[in-house]
Amino acid sequence: MTDHDPYTTIEESDRAFWGEAVADAIESREPTEPIVIKGGVSPSGVPHIGHLNEIVRGYVVAEVLRDRGHNVRQVFTSDDKDRLRKLPRRLADLDWNVVELGEVDAGALGRNLGKPYTAIPDPFGCCDSYGEHFTTLLARSADLLDIPIDVVSNTDLYADGTFEDITKYILDNQQSAREVLADYQNSVDAAYVPFQAECQSCGMLTDGITDVDPDAGTVSYTCQDVTVGEETIDGCGHEGTVSLREGKLPWRFEWPAQWSVLDVDFEPFGKDHAEGSWPSGVDIAQNVLDVQPPVAMVYEWFTLNGDALSSSAGNVVTAEEVLDLLESEVFRYFFCKDPRKQRDFNVAHIDQLVDEFDRLERVYFDEIEADADERERAEQVYPIAVDEPREGRVRIPYTFAAVLAMTDDPELREEIARREGHIPDDAPAWAVEDALARVEKARTWARRTDNAFNYDLKREELPAVDFDADTAAALDALADFVADGADGEAIQGRIYELADEYDLDVGDFFSAGYRLLFDLDEGPKLGPFLATLDREFVVGRLRRDR
Repeated sequence: MTDHDPYTTIEESDRAFWGEAVADAIESREPTEPIVIKGGVSPSGVPHIGHLNEIVRGYVVAEVLRDRGHNVRQVFTSDDKDRLRKLPRRLADLDWNVVELGEVDAGALGRNLGKPYTAIPDPFGCCDSYGEHFTTLLARSADLLDIPIDVVSNTDLYADGTFEDITKYILDNQQSAREVLADYQNSVDAAYVPFQAECQSCGMLTDGITDVDPDAGTVSYTCQDVTVGEETIDGCGHEGTVSLREGKLPWRFEWPAQWSVLDVDFEPFGKDHAEGSWPSGVDIAQNVLDVQPPVAMVYEWFTLNGDALSSSAGNVVTAEEVLDLLESEVFRYFFCKDPRKQRDFNVAHIDQLVDEFDRLERVYFDEIEADADERERAEQVYPIAVDEPREGRVRIPYTFAAVLAMTDDPELREEIARREGHIPDDAPAWAVEDALARVEKARTWARRTDNAFNYDLKREELPAVDFDADTAAALDALADFVADGADGEAIQGRIYELADEYDLDVGDFFSAGYRLLFDLDEGPKLGPFLATLDREFVVGRLRRDR
C-alpha cells in the first residue's frame, strides 16, 4: 500500500479555498514547467456535468497556478481504447440533441460490445468512430465554458508508439507487475498478463494472452470470452499475434503509464478511483515503473435531481442544457465549491445557485458586508468563475428575471427592471445588456420545470373580465393592501381575510386574481407571486384600470 492519501491534499491545508490548497501541494514538489494537470474519462456516452469534474476541477487549479506565475498545460485524456461494456440508453448528436437508443442503429452497437470505442462506427455517421464522436462532445463541453484543454486520445498514444516503451517495460517485468497487482485484484494468478490484445478477427479486446515476446514487441492470444460485470461477451476463439500497438494495457497499469508518458503533476478523480485504482496505481508507479505519482485530489460525485448521474442509464444533464439555464460564470462557480461534499444539481432549485453566485460577486466588489473568510474566498474564487471581473456589472435576481420573462417585450422588461431598482440609472449599456440576458435563461428554467413562473402574464392588456360588486370591492381592497408594501405571505393571508369579509368563495376569489393576470382560472401561489411583480402594475391590475 501507499501513504499517498488523496484526501489529505485539501484536508491538511488551512486555506479558505481548496484550489489554493492543491496549488500549494503541487508547488511543494518543485515541478518542472509546464506543470501538467490531467483529467480523463472513457467516451462511453452522452457527456454530462459529472464528466466535467475532470475538466473544471483541473482548470480551477490551473488558474490558481497561472495567477502565481506558472506555465500550465491542462491535458484531457480520452480513454477511447477502452471496451464498450454495455449499451447506453441515450445518445447525443454533435448538436447536443439527445435521443433514445432506439432512434439509432442499436443493433450495430450491440454487435460491437467488447471492442474499443474507436473501433466502433459512429451511430450518427458524422465522425470516424463512436469514440471520436463522444470525445468531440467532451471537448465541446470545455469550449462552452471557455476552458482550454489539450485532448489526447489513448488510441493515438498506442498507435503512434508513445505507450510502446512503457508497455514493453511492464511486459518485461511481468512478475513484479503480478505481485503488486495481486494485492488489489483477486483474479491475478501466475498466468495473468497485463495486456489486452485486439483480436484480428472480431476486433474485441481479449485477455486471453498465450505468449509474450517483449524483445520482438509481440503478443499472442486466443480470443476468449470477456466478463463485464454480470454480463459475458463472447470471444470468437481466433488465435493470432499482434504488436504492442494493437492492444492496450489494463486500466490499473494504463493510468500510471499515462502519468509517466505525459509527465502528470496533478490529477483530480472521483471517490470510486480513490478507493479502487488509485492505491494500485500508486503502487505500480513506484514499485513497477519507478515514477512519482502526481498530486491527487478526490471529488465527490454530483447527483441530478437527487439521482445518480449516468450516461448508460440516461440520467444526464449536459453542459449545453445547463448553459441554457444560467450564465457560464455561475456554472464555473458551481465547480469552485468544496469538492469534498456531494452536491445535487437540482434544476428546480437552480435559482438558489444563482443567488449564491450573485452574493459572491457582491462580496468581491465590497458591495455587502461579509466576514473575513467569505471575503477571502470571494477574492480567490470570483476571478476564476468570471473571465473578466468588471465593476459595474448588474445582476437581476433570477426569480425576478423569470417574472420579466412573462412578457416578450424587451423594452418593457428593461423598464420594469429599472422601476424596481434592479438596473441602476447609471448602469453602462454593456451591463444592462448582460443583465437582461438572464431573462431568457430564467424563462427556459420556468418552462423546463413548469414552475410558478411558467405563465404568460397578460401585462400588455387587461383580460376581458366581469366581476360582481363584492368581488370587485374585495379586489380594490387587496389593491390598497398591496400598495402599502406588504410581503408575499401577508398578501396571501389578506386574500383569505377579504374572501371572508366579502362572503366570497375563497377559490373563486383566487380565480379572479388569476383571470386578471393570466386569463386563467388557476396559477401559482398568488400572494408570494404578486409580491414578485412590480407593485405599480399589480395595484393597477387589481383595480382593473391597466
